[in-house]
Parts: sequence; structure tokens; C-alpha cells
Amino acid sequence: MTAYDDLMAEDAPPPDAMLGDKGYDSDAIRSDLERRGIDPVIPSKSNRKVQRTINRVTYAMRNRIERFFNKIKHSRRVATRYDKLASSFLGFVQLATIRCWIRFVHTT
Repeated sequence: MTAYDDLMAEDAPPPDAMLGDKGYDSDAIRSDLERRGIDPVIPSKSNRKVQRTINRVTYAMRNRIERFFNKIKHSRRVATRYDKLASSFLGFVQLATIRCWIRFVHTT
């Protein structure tokens, strides 16, 4: 939830939907997404009085995102965050992403 404001401040086209886990289930985030015209695909926390329904098919796509992060964390430097500067850490995240992409392209 702490990264939500930074994520939404990015200079990128607005998404159609936001896939998030139960950690992003707050009234403030939901109202901000709805104000922006973005469909919040976030399951409700178990202690919420009114449980909201979500599109299960769309939420299942979140698994692909989680698997991608697992793959780039196979690079030890990315998983342990050795770098002190955000720019050098981002560079190694990009290298790990390129490695995943190259493996994907050469297997198809």
C-alpha cells in the first residue's frame, strides 16, 4: 500500500484495471481508482463487513506477474538487493528481465 501513490504518479497511460492482493484493499485506494476510471480487481480482506466481488478470470492473471517476479529473483543480486543506489539496482533488474525475455524468445 505504501507504493500506491508512487505507482499512480508514473507518467504512463492509465490502465483499464489494477490487479492487487488483499494488502491494497482500502477505501481510499478503491475510491481513487474508481475516480480515475480504473477497475479495481482487489479481493476484500476477511475482516471487511461488506465483501466485494471481483472478476476471478482477471484476478487469475495476477499469477503471471508473481511468476515473473519469481523468475527475476533467480538473479541473486536482484533478490538480495546488494546495490546502494536505486539506479544501479534498476539496471540489474533490467538485466534480469532481459535474460528472462531472451530465454522466452529462444524457446518459442
